[in-house]
Amino acid sequence: MTIIKPRDVQIFPVATDTWVFRSRSWARLRFEIEYGLAKGTTANSYLIQGDKIALIDPPGETFTQIYLEKLQQRIDVKTVDYVILGHSNPNRAGTLKALLEIAPQITFVCSNPGAINLRGAMENPDLPILVKRGEETLDLGKGHHLEFIPTPNPRYPDHLCTYDPETEILYTDKIFGAHICGDQVFDEGWQSFLEDRRYYFECLMAPHARQVETALEKLSEHKVRMYAPNHGPLVRYGILEMTTAYREWSQQQTSQETTVALIYASAYGNTATVAQAIAHGITKAGVSVESINCEIADPAEIQAAVEKASGFVIGSPTLGGHAPTPIQTALGILLSSASKNKLAGVFGSYGWSGEAIDLLEGKLKDAGYRFGFDTIRVKFKPDDTVLQLCEEAGTDFAQALKRTKKVRTASQPASSVEQAVGRIIGSLSVVTAKQGGVSSAMLASWVSQASFNPPGLTIAVAKERAMEPLMHSGNKFVLNILAEGKQLRKHFLKPFAPGEDRFAGVETQESSNGCPILTDALAYLECSVNHRMEVGDHWLVYATVDSGNVLNPEAVTAVHYRKSGNHY
Repeated sequence: MTIIKPRDVQIFPVATDTWVFRSRSWARLRFEIEYGLAKGTTANSYLIQGDKIALIDPPGETFTQIYLEKLQQRIDVKTVDYVILGHSNPNRAGTLKALLEIAPQITFVCSNPGAINLRGAMENPDLPILVKRGEETLDLGKGHHLEFIPTPNPRYPDHLCTYDPETEILYTDKIFGAHICGDQVFDEGWQSFLEDRRYYFECLMAPHARQVETALEKLSEHKVRMYAPNHGPLVRYGILEMTTAYREWSQQQTSQETTVALIYASAYGNTATVAQAIAHGITKAGVSVESINCEIADPAEIQAAVEKASGFVIGSPTLGGHAPTPIQTALGILLSSASKNKLAGVFGSYGWSGEAIDLLEGKLKDAGYRFGFDTIRVKFKPDDTVLQLCEEAGTDFAQALKRTKKVRTASQPASSVEQAVGRIIGSLSVVTAKQGGVSSAMLASWVSQASFNPPGLTIAVAKERAMEPLMHSGNKFVLNILAEGKQLRKHFLKPFAPGEDRFAGVETQESSNGCPILTDALAYLECSVNHRMEVGDHWLVYATVDSGNVLNPEAVTAVHYRKSGNHY
């Protein structure tokens, strides 16, 4: 049984007069797609001690007590002058109220949208706030003359970065983060964090790639020796590589030929969480997302995005039995601007009823739109299983769009190269995995032994496969090698609906690593993912074999013969 360490706060000096307070959660912090790798996280807060004292981004209320205790060990909390917020989060209200009780002279510093959100979360319209729009500075003394860079996006319209020219530290809030928990404060050996940072980007930043590119341009105007994000190790050793990677990843999204307009509003964050999971499913399938938060978007912006997109997905909470006014406005724009051949999708969250979701679904169906997935209704907060369904729905939506845009037709034969590549054969296997309440399986023939000592193998996993999120470094899986015969092959060849149980009607037993073994397989191998490499439209996963057994010694291994290297 795995023993999980208790939450704690790690303090470390990072520059002159500057400390980081890393509130560490060694287990998964919450059910949002960005935490899907389940490696824990850190909520990084920073202390700058000039003639005036400033705190940057205190953590959420689950850390309030231990954070304040650690902070009091370093300074007299009563002397804090400013609390700077990269974005406003209702989850922080408990910590901020506790700070304000101890030091009522505190002035909050944030963007204008952040001020509106903060006053609402704190239930105090007279809260002392310095609003920073990008030109104002804040002099803490001792050379710490802080500058502020607004970097808004649809998910975080109040996003604000802070730059200290004295230390050349850029406090980047959500940008350049990663959900990893450990003792390492900085990014020594930065390559080992790249997979986690890429996953974080794809979940949180990819749907806002256009805004990320704008933010990177703004940030490039400053001489920076360290990025100080909200989550994960501080970026010092790999700062050039991380900046380049963000530019490349953003460009990959903005250069896609096919785009989906993802339109939503969120009252308590649940609808936004669902939107994020759907967006991740879409983007990993090679289709870009134009994310639009109706609460802040101009109607002209919504109309332009819808007209440009090949399809659209709209989501809403239900408030008082109705859809919020911004959603009703967006729906009107859709019905008047989106051609009927565009693929559509509807989702939403609700507490006691879901009238807003019914409204969206009914109006779009009555107008004749074709739906790319069954309408998603989420009661209260989504859990792991719901997030898996949402991600798979997004992937299905993207694949449906790509099918309609395929250039190749049945009359166009495979090229000579594709025919030659297709002659490479491989054994047929089923990869099975389980993590928490989420399980999945996929038929695979691109499997090869890769090492003798330790025994290892590689599997090529298409980026849009439902199995892909369970094939990251540190994950466990079982490779079930099939025998000749079509029963298991036929079962796992069929298309599965989002969230559908892949193992219904199949005999399984649990392996020692917790993943399903197919009892009718010829043999199985229990494996651990060591690392993975991006190879075009696939991930090449290298895994070591921990144990295994032959279940049917008399059977013959199933082999997959192809005629084209362009198909499985």
